[in-house]
Amino acid sequence: MAMAAPTGSAAPVAPALCGHLALLLLLAFPAAHGYSFPQQHTMQYWARRLEQEIDGVMRIFGGVQQLRGIYNENRNLFEVKENVPRKLVEKVAGDIESLLAKKVRALKRLANAAEKFQKAHHWQDNIREEDIEYYDSKADTEYDDPDGEEVEREKSNSLKLEFTDDANFKTKVNYSYAAVQIPTDIYKGSTVILNELNWTQALEDVFIENRKEDPSLLWQVFGSATGVTRYYPATPWRAPNKIDLYDVRRRPWYIQGASSPKDMVIIVDVSGSVSGLTLKLMKTSVYEMLDTLSDDDYVNVASFNEKAKPVSCFKHLVQANIRNKKVFKEDVQGMVAKGTTDYKAGFEYAFDQLQNSNITRANCNKMIMMFTDGGEDRVQDVFEKYNWPNKTVRVFTFSVGQHNYDVTPLQWMACANKGYYFEIPSIGAIRINTQEYLDVLGRPMVLAGNRAKQVQWTNVYQDALGLGLVVTGTLPVFNLTEDSSDRKNQLILGVMGIDVALNDIKRLTPRYNLGANGYVFAIDLNGYVLLHPNLQPQIINFREPVTLDFLDAELEDENKEEIRRSMIDGNDGQRFIKTLIKSLDEQYIDEVFRTYTWAPIKSTNYSLGLVLPPYSTYYIQANLSDQILQVKYFEYLLPNSFESEGHVFIAPREYCKDLDLSDNNTEFLENFIALMEKVTPDSKQCDNFLLHNLILDTGITQQLVERVWKDQDLNTYSLLAVFAATDGGITRVFPNKAADDWEEEPEPFNASFYRRSLDNKGYIFKPPYRDAGYRELDLENNTIGILVSTAVELSIGGKTLKPAVVGVKLDLEAWAEKFKVLASNRTDRDQLGSRRCDPLTSCEMDCEANNKDLICVLIDDGGFLVLSNQEDHWYQVGKFFSEVDANLMSALYNNSFYARKESYDFQSVCAPEAQSNTGAAPRGVFVPTVADLLSLAWWTSAAAWSLFQQFLYGLTYSSWFQTEEVAGDSMEARETSCIMKQTQYYFSTVNATYNAIIDCGNCSRLFHAQRLANTNLLFVVADKPLCSQCESVKLLQAEVRAPPRDPNQCELVDRPRYRKGPHICFDYNATEDTSDCGRGASFAPSLGVLLSLQLLLLYSSASRHPLPPAACL
Repeated sequence: MAMAAPTGSAAPVAPALCGHLALLLLLAFPAAHGYSFPQQHTMQYWARRLEQEIDGVMRIFGGVQQLRGIYNENRNLFEVKENVPRKLVEKVAGDIESLLAKKVRALKRLANAAEKFQKAHHWQDNIREEDIEYYDSKADTEYDDPDGEEVEREKSNSLKLEFTDDANFKTKVNYSYAAVQIPTDIYKGSTVILNELNWTQALEDVFIENRKEDPSLLWQVFGSATGVTRYYPATPWRAPNKIDLYDVRRRPWYIQGASSPKDMVIIVDVSGSVSGLTLKLMKTSVYEMLDTLSDDDYVNVASFNEKAKPVSCFKHLVQANIRNKKVFKEDVQGMVAKGTTDYKAGFEYAFDQLQNSNITRANCNKMIMMFTDGGEDRVQDVFEKYNWPNKTVRVFTFSVGQHNYDVTPLQWMACANKGYYFEIPSIGAIRINTQEYLDVLGRPMVLAGNRAKQVQWTNVYQDALGLGLVVTGTLPVFNLTEDSSDRKNQLILGVMGIDVALNDIKRLTPRYNLGANGYVFAIDLNGYVLLHPNLQPQIINFREPVTLDFLDAELEDENKEEIRRSMIDGNDGQRFIKTLIKSLDEQYIDEVFRTYTWAPIKSTNYSLGLVLPPYSTYYIQANLSDQILQVKYFEYLLPNSFESEGHVFIAPREYCKDLDLSDNNTEFLENFIALMEKVTPDSKQCDNFLLHNLILDTGITQQLVERVWKDQDLNTYSLLAVFAATDGGITRVFPNKAADDWEEEPEPFNASFYRRSLDNKGYIFKPPYRDAGYRELDLENNTIGILVSTAVELSIGGKTLKPAVVGVKLDLEAWAEKFKVLASNRTDRDQLGSRRCDPLTSCEMDCEANNKDLICVLIDDGGFLVLSNQEDHWYQVGKFFSEVDANLMSALYNNSFYARKESYDFQSVCAPEAQSNTGAAPRGVFVPTVADLLSLAWWTSAAAWSLFQQFLYGLTYSSWFQTEEVAGDSMEARETSCIMKQTQYYFSTVNATYNAIIDCGNCSRLFHAQRLANTNLLFVVADKPLCSQCESVKLLQAEVRAPPRDPNQCELVDRPRYRKGPHICFDYNATEDTSDCGRGASFAPSLGVLLSLQLLLLYSSASRHPLPPAACL
């Protein structure tokens, strides 16, 4: 452990007495070779020399004072404007409200038209495919089977369309037609589907009229309860490489629009009668059932035999968010069948869960979903006790697998409790039967009529057709037909949806006048962000919504919790707070001040917020009315001026509509110059604010070159470059050749050095980042630079702002030598080696003469190595210091020089983890024994029939015979979303000088640590380790994949974050007809067909997965 002897006001933990004595003895007496560890006042003297050298270089080359003067001299060329947070929030919220209101009007026209068209439609029993004209979006889609062979396309009567590229949709479209998508597992020639296609054809005219009225409309979609999707404009379907399992009824927007929120308890029969195959069907059914739930729903899952118990650590209903559902899905796989069936135990557990009022829940639709292989008990006494006569809980029963049990009790349970009975005989029936319960839940909505026609806006999710991140406005569509008794139909026809791209909403928000660290954000009633600069999901085309909580998008604290609650409640407000933020590169933590201002976006369930640092209250708006001056300044952007004036990088912003963006800054600059030769900065097609500020900053930074940089010899101070970056988007690097090694972002607002310099006083050092695995660094062929930057603060008429950052780039090797001299005992007149020490004359060690015995380093505020007197450390500059000297870094942390902040990144993407296969047979496929094959009774059993159906499904999805799982909407294994754990270190509030000892017997080490004033550096001097017996636990800083169950969801659900569900609920209507509650269906297979297909199944499974010898006995 490290024993500390502090000086200054900070007070660390009191060290042990023996530690004090050891420290005093080591400091007082020289070692045998005549050298002693430097005294505290000596090291403080070295620190002052370092501070003075850094300050001197920055004063000479940084040009802060000179740049202030340049801004003041050019005061007539710009105005200082004010950001008034409340007015900004009010304006942006109003603009977003207007944008969404236009989409709502189009949405309502579509929903009303759909109901009218369906009501006027005459059902046709004899309708044929050739009678219907439509564009099948999958007709031209090619699929590859798992073996790489092209799958033969189905014959199709689809229209043949031509498509043109469209920038708004980022794909080829046809505005004259809508397209149709039908799930693969639905027969498109069925009477139901053909009638659906027939009446929805009329929606095309409404789609087209909507677009004429609002050309900015994106996808207009009708998702039918039958599974048909009709969307406009037409475009070919974006299919995965293998089988397409997209079903609109499982999309987040459809689920949200089709029913009110749900409290669901799933109970699974795991008695001994549940065979291996049936149990797998049950597990898969639960998995699919969970996918029909959204973040507005609450759920728990339990298994039962003689007793009921939860399958996971969740003891009560929990929000059906992505992370909770993942826990359920993992734990459901561990269910084991044993014991006898007791329905009473299962239902009593479920009712108790639903009656628990001491927890957060949906408080709307309540339901129990029971999966079983069959039984005789009706548990009427349980229903009488818990649910009758009001029947507030619906019961849905699922008969799973093939068996000879009487299903009447299961049908009765569902019918007696306003539910529905389903059969899942095989894998192919799971998806359809685990989502049709939504039709039952939709009945009260339909019967409620116009009261239930509430437009809802979804969470953020990835558009299936390639638009990127979108939100969708949804509106349910009802069946308005009546039967012969004039009773209202109670079926939901589907959900109408209109997409809004997040980029379209972002365009309504201010950006560049807020400065590099100001931003706009928005959240929904769940606290999930709709807009936020940290909303950057790394995985695309997955079926789950993007649910990043505001408190996960930022570093959580009490102030932000209260702000989030107020926003969810629909209040407006403002608060000035001190908070922690991560740097853009996620390596550093800064303590900053921010003003949060927020207000609701009316007519939506969103709330808008604005975050401003104090120095962004004001900003510069250039006013270059003098066209001669415009031309003069513009010439400094031309490459032919770079050799004398330094290289200019311009931020890749949308200065003009016709400007072609490029990731290559040289190419972007060429595009910009070419466009400027055609238009003026005052052109209507250009953003005058951006252009004028860019040109002004070009001229101002050029004046800095003329007045400061050109007159200085950079080599004298071992500088590789000097630079200036501005809010206007200019980064000027001098001399021109230094641009070849410039690795910072050309957009200052995206450059970590720029943003950190604004938030921190003094000089901010930034070494080149090296991860833990970095090893190679050839200093002879690569000149490594260390950035040192500081913000330029202006005060104009009492208004403070920071429009620029200036800095230098240090030559690492030269400054490492300079560092050794500054932290040594020789003066400018001394020569190296002139001092002699022997056992009779004691000398203090220093960082130059004694670099074999003394380690001297500069570490930045994130714990990264900046400079060292050890030559073998030079290739490790930029590494987290624990990778260089774990023992010393641990001592610094334990003595409170550093604090640590751990957080999680919920938007990461990881390669799929390898699955272990414990058997030779295909996972989940039962392979009968020889005894089974020789038994005629077995061939007519439920097991054989279930295998036959499994085989039929396998003909479609060949990977059913393989060991990979179905992932998302594709059968292919691919990258998946995952959670990464991040750890950042930052300076604690301790600001003192420490002498301390790392106590480890004969391996003890002395060290001294001191903050350098006006920098983000820590100066550390320490003995070199004498032996390796005192190894410390290495502190980790690199981002790592979070271990399973980290963060611990079991603990998090007991302190759920504040949220609100939809304000209206439709779960009951007195006129609801519950007589349609499900019925079974089966057919008797031919023994000959069964025998042939079963042999083929065995051949297929054996050829793909040879059985071990034991399986053939």
